[in-house]
Amino acid sequence: MKSSTICKEWLDSLPTPEGYLKNEQSIGREFLLEKGMPSKKDEAWRLSNFKKLNSFLSLPTLIDSEDVQFIFPEKDENRERIIINPNKNPILDINLPNGIEKLNNREIEDNIGTIVKSTNIKNDISVCLNQASSSELLALKIKRNFNQSLEIVIPSIEGKSISTRIFLLLEEGAKLDLLQIFTGNKNSAQNHLTEIKLESKVELIHGLISFGEEKESSSICTLAVEQSEKSKYSLHSIHHGWDYARFEPRIIQSEGEASTIIKGLQVTKSKEQIATHSLIRFEGPNGKLDQLQKAVASEYSHCIFNGSIEVPQKAQKTEAAQLSRNLLLSKRARIDTKPELEIVADDVRCTHGATVSQLQDEELFYLLSRGIDNKHANSLLLKGYYDEVISHFPKSAGKWNFIEKLIQDIKK
Repeated sequence: MKSSTICKEWLDSLPTPEGYLKNEQSIGREFLLEKGMPSKKDEAWRLSNFKKLNSFLSLPTLIDSEDVQFIFPEKDENRERIIINPNKNPILDINLPNGIEKLNNREIEDNIGTIVKSTNIKNDISVCLNQASSSELLALKIKRNFNQSLEIVIPSIEGKSISTRIFLLLEEGAKLDLLQIFTGNKNSAQNHLTEIKLESKVELIHGLISFGEEKESSSICTLAVEQSEKSKYSLHSIHHGWDYARFEPRIIQSEGEASTIIKGLQVTKSKEQIATHSLIRFEGPNGKLDQLQKAVASEYSHCIFNGSIEVPQKAQKTEAAQLSRNLLLSKRARIDTKPELEIVADDVRCTHGATVSQLQDEELFYLLSRGIDNKHANSLLLKGYYDEVISHFPKSAGKWNFIEKLIQDIKK
């Protein structure tokens, strides 16, 4: 079946646009009706497995309330938790800690969609898929001088497709340690759109853990962040276990004099495909970026990284470093990496690079010679490789057993 037909059938299955997201729903649906799903002619999508992408639309969208129980690790006592339960009207019935409040209708109207629009992505399929299908919005304001930890958990439902949309506004001077957990399920699909606006002097440490189920679980996740001057944003992300996943972090330093750190890891096995397409744009002087993207691919799987850094004329004295480091654990696995720098400003320090390698035989031999068996030796080397990313997650994140999940079933 043609992708255009699949897309139209999916759109026809959605309920009539209504509620405060009615306009957003109409925009997304009209775009998809006109443009359809992407093809190999679209540069940003040409490496995608289109069979897996089209299957993303084959599942019914969750509409009716269902009695589904979820089991999560115990919450850390120092971390507030919000569970976006897709079968219990999650957005309206949540308890918020002191210092966090819901945005009012006027604030939502002024802010929703503004950050993703500023990224100017051509044929923005990922965002339009979410616009077309999201019916609720979790819109929160983190008050100034707030300095706590927050956990947002978003589970999947077997045999269903869900869409979630989040907007966070961090007021000047706020500090937040945010951990987002996305969990897959068998034969499930997720589409997420998170927009985060950082006012001046905000510090946000953002951990994102996304684990699927190999059996036909899919995820498309867009993260759009706008940083004001003197703000600090750190993103540490892990993607693993999805049959098909696409992650699009987009960070705009809107005024300059901001700092961004990105540490990403994606791990694939079997016939999985996981892709990260990042965009970082500097709209003012004295911006800083440190980006590291890692990938590990085994068996017949496929990892993709496309990282774009844009430094226009007004972004003088920008300091940006981007590095893509990758491990191939199988002769049949595949890794595609494409770091990109687009620099117009003439007073900058910008570097980028990419490597693809295998586990070092010398290191493996050293461990084997000391009585460590091959399986544990490989695990130790992989843990060391992962450490540059996972060491930045808070200790409470360990309750989700993400390190064990990353190591298990990975074969050299």
